[in-house]
Amino acid sequence: MIPLDSPFHPDNEAGYQAWRSAKLAGYPSRGEELIVPVKDPTKLTAAEYEAIWRLCQKTNMAIYATDLGEAEDKESIRRLAAQFGLEHLDANWLADEDGISSLTPQDEEGKARGEYIPYTHHRIRWHTDGYYNPPERRIFAMTLHCVREADEGGENDLMDHELAYLYLRDANPEHIRALMAEDAMTIPARTDEMGVARPDEMGPALLVDNGQLHLRYTARTKSIAWKQDARTLAAVKALEDLLADRPAGVFTLKLKPGMGLLCNNVLHTRSGFTDRPEHRRLLYRARYHDHIRNLRQQ
Repeated sequence: MIPLDSPFHPDNEAGYQAWRSAKLAGYPSRGEELIVPVKDPTKLTAAEYEAIWRLCQKTNMAIYATDLGEAEDKESIRRLAAQFGLEHLDANWLADEDGISSLTPQDEEGKARGEYIPYTHHRIRWHTDGYYNPPERRIFAMTLHCVREADEGGENDLMDHELAYLYLRDANPEHIRALMAEDAMTIPARTDEMGVARPDEMGPALLVDNGQLHLRYTARTKSIAWKQDARTLAAVKALEDLLADRPAGVFTLKLKPGMGLLCNNVLHTRSGFTDRPEHRRLLYRARYHDHIRNLRQQ
């Protein structure tokens, strides 16, 4: 249940308007404004930490830029995330043994992971990570670190899910009520050679956890089944149209080697790309059950 005093509660109009004004005040207008140069990701300076935290407070995301280049250094990135309270990794079945996924194309090699879009050269449409996870394994934050970039393509579109909420609520508060319904969406069961690997998972698309807004969404129609009533379908259509229109607050960036995204699981895409067998695009993705927190003020 969403607390009545939450600005995200559809009946709390005064709280929402106050939050809305604060949200839009000074909101970045260019993706470059999200980038924070970082000298040592394992030990951020006070200025680096404050800059990243300020951006995460405002936009739910920040782009850090290190001098790691193409170094295959997961530990530095894990330690950067830990400075913001991100410790509980979602060790999904496709992740590496350390719980961090190495996203690199395998579709040309006939490997099992090549059946899943993140491990291919194909585009990935708008989504939030782990939208199919059960409540006890919600993905509230993630990092996406670039080791090797694609020769062409591989850009990411990014959008703060709170900003999407704002646009939807301004258009019609009923969109919010529909997406917060406990039966708004169902993730179809996943089967493997052993049978049902994951059962159907029903739940809300919009929810509030520990005071923070969370969105579960994918534009892939075969990966999600929306409640088939007029109100829900209108809300989903409104969100689809919003993302297609690319309103203010949608940023497009191509991560360069040594750069990475730290975020509270914002909406994002990936364009299709080309690379070479001798220089495969490689990004490290870490998904967390934690929200980004400011540990230096506690």
